[in-house]
Amino acid sequence: MIRAVVFDVGECLVDETREYGTWADWLGVPRHTFAAMFGAVIAQGRDYRDTFQEFRPGFDLYAEREKRAEAGQPEWFGEDDLYPDVRPALAQLRADGLWLGIAGNQTVRAGGLLRELFTKDVDLIGTSDDWGASKPDPAFFHRVAEVTPFASSEILYVGDRVDNDLRPAAAAGMQSALVHRGPWATIQWNTEEAVKLPTFRVESLTELPGLITDFNARER
Repeated sequence: MIRAVVFDVGECLVDETREYGTWADWLGVPRHTFAAMFGAVIAQGRDYRDTFQEFRPGFDLYAEREKRAEAGQPEWFGEDDLYPDVRPALAQLRADGLWLGIAGNQTVRAGGLLRELFTKDVDLIGTSDDWGASKPDPAFFHRVAEVTPFASSEILYVGDRVDNDLRPAAAAGMQSALVHRGPWATIQWNTEEAVKLPTFRVESLTELPGLITDFNARER
């Protein structure tokens, strides 16, 4: 049975359109050009950070984040950046008695923003910077398993990427759900792994409560 649901952050809970738009502005690149290169990099199976290298070789994302913060443009997201299905889905899952967590590749600052938004809604918030391990490193999912009070097979990890979410979650013995939004899911949606790996494929997070209820009924 599924007893815990753990969510990725970017393009699962948080719409990153505005954030990447501001990076394009910071680089002095038209937003549609940046977006096109971003998609090309993902389609080629490369690290999304290579996008920055295409426009500025030697680009150091962490150093540039500091420069942006010093310039009064720190990393930021808020309530308006959440996908509209997030709050209803979390409320229903909580009402259904499921243990809830948020865990993704995020900075310490982003972890603080997540806690401001979700501390009252979930049981755990963890980030790669908190844990010293980033997806898809198995150590990240081992950490998720350690901090979740249920067996790995009882954890549903929800994300938007085959490579960072579904594949390592399955390797860790977890269930998984792929949400169809954002650049990664859009590009990967019809691949063999995207079809076969996840326990659920959803267009909206609000589909999860019903799917989990049905899944658990079958497992009893």
